[in-house]
Amino acid sequence: MVNQPTAEDRLIDRRSVLRTGAALAAAGPALLHGAHAKAQPRPSGASPMTIIDAQVHAYAANTPERPWHSVPNWPPHVTGDEMVAAMDKVGVDGAIYISPFSMYQYDASYAVEVQKAHPDKFALVKPVNPDDPAVADVIADWKKTTGTVGIRIIMTKESKRAPDDPGFDRILRAALRSDFPVNILFWGNIDAGTALIDRHSDVRFIIDHLGILQPSVPPAPPQPWADLPKVLELAKRKNAVIKVTGACTLSREPYPFPDIWDPLARVFDAWGLDRCLWGTDWTRAFAVVNYEQAVEPFLKADRLSDTERATLMGGACAKAYGWSPKKA
Repeated sequence: MVNQPTAEDRLIDRRSVLRTGAALAAAGPALLHGAHAKAQPRPSGASPMTIIDAQVHAYAANTPERPWHSVPNWPPHVTGDEMVAAMDKVGVDGAIYISPFSMYQYDASYAVEVQKAHPDKFALVKPVNPDDPAVADVIADWKKTTGTVGIRIIMTKESKRAPDDPGFDRILRAALRSDFPVNILFWGNIDAGTALIDRHSDVRFIIDHLGILQPSVPPAPPQPWADLPKVLELAKRKNAVIKVTGACTLSREPYPFPDIWDPLARVFDAWGLDRCLWGTDWTRAFAVVNYEQAVEPFLKADRLSDTERATLMGGACAKAYGWSPKKA
């Protein structure tokens, strides 16, 4: 790839945003629909399954009333309504809505607004701050918030946090009290993440994005699956499940990304499909794949039986979070 990102909130310069902003804004919701990937019906015999996207990020436009913390290379807005429209077009019934750290840091107020507007579509996960001495109270309050199903911590190399970080200890003790699973991002830092999981073997962890560093711009790096052996070894930790989110961004071939399936088969074998949670990681993945392109390879793949597809694309997620969307 041209410049491999080193953290989830990797930025592009504001001049690039200004140059592309008008075009993106004009595209609006059309960004969610690809010219190269037409919506397809669900596979024969699989229509009763409930499809849950294990990670999406929706957000409002960058305004003085709700300013962004940083400006990633994402569309100028993908509101809750726009995210629902994209999901409905391809038959995704619901999603785990991760409040976007790049824009809102630890403020999940927009996510709460969206969930109130679409209570049958979204469950919420909020990033929490290891440096907040009152983070246990924050987590307890979050537990009482309608629609919440978990919290999130960031453990990339740029976070400069060790597995014995006292802030993580506070968060994980509080998560255990609140019976919250902990979403954890440690791509590019998988050894430290594994050590944290081992240190807190009584906590339920949900590993973001296969634990593998993913590009935010094409192409994929020359060896996109270099950390796969460590991911397979991590499967021995029974207190963890793994999100198969953003997998299409690791492809070095064009849509429908056929080269992802051999490494994914190894993940499925090591982890078991009941511990693998499919998802798109949209809108973080927007510059690499559009929403339809991130969904359809999994809907149509002949590498999955209908039963396996139902588990990967919804059943495992519902089990991990204890939540399922209400279907119309």
